[in-house]
Amino acid sequence: MSKDGRSHSNPAVHHGNNKRSSLRRYSHEADMLIPRPSILLPQLQDTEQKFFELVSTGDVVAVKEYLDHHPNLNINCTNFQGVTALLIAVHSHAEPMVEFLLTQPGIDIGDCVLHAVKDNQPVILKQLLDKLNSTTPSLEFIGVTHSNDFADYITPLILAAQCGHYEIIKMLIERGHTISKPHPPTCRCGDCRVRLEHDDLLHAESLKLNLYRAVSNPAYICYSTHDPILAAFFLSKELEQCSFLVPEFRIAYMELAADVSDFAVDLIACCRSTNEMELILKRGAGIYTHTFMFPRLTLAMDCKQKKFVAHPNTQQIVEAAWCGDWHEYKIKGFTVKLLYPIARIVTLPVITIMCIVTPNHSLIKHWSIPLNKMISHIGAYVVFLILIFIESNMDKTNQKRKPPNSGLEPVIIIFVIGHTWNMVRMMILSGPSRYFQNLWNWHAVINNMMFLLTFTFWLASYFDAVHNDQIDLERKYWHHLDPVLIAEGCFAIATIMAFFRLTFFCRLNYYMGPLQISLGKMCADLAKYLIIFVIVIISFSAGCCRLYQYYDGMVKIDENQIKTQQVSSFVDFASTLKTFFWAILCMAPLESADVVIENLPGETPDTTIINTHEFTEAVGYIAFAVFEVLIVIMILNMLIATMSATFQRVIDNLDVEWTFGKTDFYLEYMLQSLTPSPLNLIPTPFGISNFLSLLNSNKTTEEQKKLCDEVDTKIEDLEYPALMTHLVQRYFREKDSAVASASEMDILRQEIHELKVLLNNLIEGAGST
Repeated sequence: MSKDGRSHSNPAVHHGNNKRSSLRRYSHEADMLIPRPSILLPQLQDTEQKFFELVSTGDVVAVKEYLDHHPNLNINCTNFQGVTALLIAVHSHAEPMVEFLLTQPGIDIGDCVLHAVKDNQPVILKQLLDKLNSTTPSLEFIGVTHSNDFADYITPLILAAQCGHYEIIKMLIERGHTISKPHPPTCRCGDCRVRLEHDDLLHAESLKLNLYRAVSNPAYICYSTHDPILAAFFLSKELEQCSFLVPEFRIAYMELAADVSDFAVDLIACCRSTNEMELILKRGAGIYTHTFMFPRLTLAMDCKQKKFVAHPNTQQIVEAAWCGDWHEYKIKGFTVKLLYPIARIVTLPVITIMCIVTPNHSLIKHWSIPLNKMISHIGAYVVFLILIFIESNMDKTNQKRKPPNSGLEPVIIIFVIGHTWNMVRMMILSGPSRYFQNLWNWHAVINNMMFLLTFTFWLASYFDAVHNDQIDLERKYWHHLDPVLIAEGCFAIATIMAFFRLTFFCRLNYYMGPLQISLGKMCADLAKYLIIFVIVIISFSAGCCRLYQYYDGMVKIDENQIKTQQVSSFVDFASTLKTFFWAILCMAPLESADVVIENLPGETPDTTIINTHEFTEAVGYIAFAVFEVLIVIMILNMLIATMSATFQRVIDNLDVEWTFGKTDFYLEYMLQSLTPSPLNLIPTPFGISNFLSLLNSNKTTEEQKKLCDEVDTKIEDLEYPALMTHLVQRYFREKDSAVASASEMDILRQEIHELKVLLNNLIEGAGST
C-alpha cells in the first residue's frame, strides 16, 4: 500500500520469458516499495481537525454552522487516540455541546457514558443515558465492547461505584442499574463451577476484582445497605479470604480490605456522644450467639477489625463497661492493684453467701462488674496454683503404688471440676465455633483434660492396688506404664500449663502486654519454620542413620593408653535424629562424627594396629558440617530475623495490637460468672437465673437469627437509621473537605470552564440580536 492509498501488485508473482528483464523489473519496483508500519492509527483530515477544534471551544453556534457547510463530515470521526468529538465535549464539561451533538443523526455514543461517570458529570450522563434509552435501551446497562479506556465488563454503575460518585450511584440505581456481587471465594455452587471450568481465568479474576472494588467503595456501601458498618466488616473478611485464595491479586485484595476496614473506623470517628457509640456497639445483626451487651464489638473482634476495636471512641465505651462504678481503681498504684486479688481471697466466701442470701444487694452489683469479677477469679486461681504447687512438690521417695494421700487431692479435684464447668459454660455462651477460635480456650481445654487424665489414673492406681496388692513394691520395679507414673506425668504437664496461664493476665499491662502478644505471634513464626526444620533433619537422619552402626561400642587405646569409645551418634535412626536435634542448639558432642575402630592384633602379641576409615569419617564430618551450616547459620538465623520483624511490627503498631489484645481479655471476663471456681458449683439465685436464661437462649440458629432481627427491627424503627444518616453525612462532608483542600486546581479549572461557557452564551446572544 502506497502513501496515496493505492495498492501495487507484487512483482514476485510475475514470470517473464527473459530472465534478465524479470530481474530488472523486480529490482526497479522493489525500490518503489515503502516500509509499511505494523500499527495503523486513524488520522484526522483537515475538515475533521477543524471540527474538533470548534467542539473543544464549546461554541455550539459555530459548530452548527460548520456542520451545515460540511454535510458529508463524519461526525463519529476519531483521532489517533480514538477520541471522538462527543468525547471532547464530555471531557470539557460542555453540557450544551453534548446536547447539540446528541441531536445529530448517526451519532455514536461509544464509551462517553463511562467517561461521564468517571468525570462525575451527572447532567451529561443523564443526557447520554436518555439518548441510549431512546435508541437501544439495553445498551444503557452494559459495558462497551471496543473501548480503549475501559474493559468490556465495566458497566456505568460499576465505574461509578469504583469512583465513589454518590449522586451518580443514586441516579443509576434508580434507573434500574444493578451490580451482581461476587460469590464468596469459598463458594462452589453450580455457577461457580461452570465459570471455573469454562471462563477465561484472567478475565474472570479481573472481573471479580473490579466487582469487589465497586461493592466495597464507601459511597456504594452507604447507598446499598442500611448498616454500612456490618457490610464493611463482612466485606473486609471476605476480601482477606480472597487474598489468600487468589495470590496473584493478593496485594490488591489486601489494600481493598484495609480500605473497607478504615471506612468503618471513619464512620465511628464521626460519633459525637456516648449514646451514639453505644447504639452502634449494641447492634446485634450479624452475630447470633449469646454475647454480652455490645454484640457489634464481639463481631468486630471475630472479624479482626483491630482499628475499629482500638479506636478511642470504642475504647471509651469498653473501659466504662469494664470499670463500672469503680472509678477510683484507675488511680490506684501498681502495688495496690497486685494486692487486690490476695485480699479478695478472704472475701470470696462472703460474696458467695451474699449471692445466696441477698442477690439484689448493691455490693453484689458492685462485685458483678467485669473488673471485680476478674479480681475474684485471679484470687481463686492463685489459691489453685498454690495447691497444685504443694501437691507437685511433695516428696516421692517413699511413694507407694497408690494415689497420693496428702489431703489436697479432693480440693484440687473440686477446683478442676469448677474450671471444667466454667469452660463448658463459656462454650455454650459464645458458641463452639467462636469459642475454639481463641487459642487460650484451647489451652484451657487441654489443661483441664490433663488434670482429668491425672484423676483417672489416680483412680486406676487405686483399683490396681486393691486388686493386685503390690502397694509396697519399690518404684524401680514398676512397669514403665504404671498408672501412678502416668498420673505423675500428666499432673506435671497440667501444672506447667496452669502456671503458664499467668501470661494471659499480662495483657492488661501496657509494657507486658505487647511482649505477651509478640510471644504468641513468634510461636506462629516458629510453626512456619518447623516444617523446614523437620524436612532437613529427616533428610540428614535418613542418610546417616546406619553409617556408623558397625563401630557402635568399639574402644580404641592409643600409645598413651588413653581409651576412646565410639559415640553412639550415627548408629541407628533414633540416635542420629537425637544427635542432629541437639546439634540445632549446638549441644551435640564434638566427637559425634569420629569413627573409632578397636585395636587390631599386630604381628606380635604385644603389638596392636590402629586402623582408620577416613572416607567414612569424612562423609560423616561433611554431613554433620553441612547440617550445622544449613540449620544453625542459615535457617535458625532466618527464624531469629523473622521473630525480630514480628516483634518490631507489634511495637510499631503498639497501641492497636495491645488495645485489641486487652479488649479480648475484657470480653473474656464480661461473660464470666460472678463466683469463680470452685464456688461457681454452688447454686445461687443469680446463677440459676442466668442458667435458665441460657437454656432459653439455647435455640436453633434460625430462631436466634429471627430474634436478633426482630430486636434490630425495633432499633431500626427508632434511632439506628437516623444515626447512620448523620454519620454518613458527616463522613462525606469531611471527605469532601479533605478532597477540596487537596484539589484547588480542579476547582480553578471548573471555574475557568464556567466562565468560558458564560462568554460563549453572551456571544451567542449578541449574534442572534
